[in-house]
Amino acid sequence: MNSPLQPLADYVVTVAEEAQSKTSSGLYLPDNAAEKPKTAQVVAVGSGVKQVKVGDRVVHKSYSTTEVKVDGTEYTLVKEEDVLAVVK
Repeated sequence: MNSPLQPLADYVVTVAEEAQSKTSSGLYLPDNAAEKPKTAQVVAVGSGVKQVKVGDRVVHKSYSTTEVKVDGTEYTLVKEEDVLAVVK
């Protein structure tokens, strides 16, 4: 995915992955009961970012982000220091 946003400095642009609508035991969850996604796909990185790259799946803090909607797609801007892990 190509991002229309070019982050500055140590910011990372991500796109959230879809929330699971089915539990591991097979129960289906209504939309309002589903958890917010905890992982996201990195689609752009600023020039100061050193530990993640475009294409990585990451886990980041939930409450330290900025959400922006561009051309119908919702992007999340996160400081690199708020990225907690890369999902392998």
